[in-house]
Amino acid sequence: MPASGSLIETERLVMRPPVLSDFAQLYGMWSDAEVVRHVTGSALTREDVWSRLLRSVGHWAAMGFGHWIVSKKCNGDFVGEVGFVRLMRGLGEDFDAAPETGWMLARQAQRSGYATEALAAALRWSAERWPASETVCIISPDNAASIRLATKFSYQADRNVTYKNKEVTVFRRPHVRA
Repeated sequence: MPASGSLIETERLVMRPPVLSDFAQLYGMWSDAEVVRHVTGSALTREDVWSRLLRSVGHWAAMGFGHWIVSKKCNGDFVGEVGFVRLMRGLGEDFDAAPETGWMLARQAQRSGYATEALAAALRWSAERWPASETVCIISPDNAASIRLATKFSYQADRNVTYKNKEVTVFRRPHVRA
């Protein structure tokens, strides 16, 4: 069961924990090679996306947080997912102990300000629940759009590491009052 207060509404968006019926929309996004090129390097399979969905549902059930499914408030159209995970990536105890922020928007939802709006709402939510906690994220050095978004919200590059044979930059966001 999702954590209390897990539904978020912004001016244009609704953010809610995922359910199994979100699979088709998530598969459409994660199997789009252009959308995921900086994150996974290639389109995900149905099995990969199903595992991601189950992991996200499990995050909410076990930890009280996870990724939200983001949709347009006006018509319910799928936008993407934004949220927090703890994946034990092995990128250092300081990284693995902090909530890791992530975002992915479907192709048709990009360049509309939705990522900024959803991430702002997610970070306000996290500030209420983890008031003294920093958050972290990893971004490909080639992903200029995500780097701009992260820096807009006070994430600062910390170090470059190799994760799954790809270079990524670890970003940290110190505790910031909402």
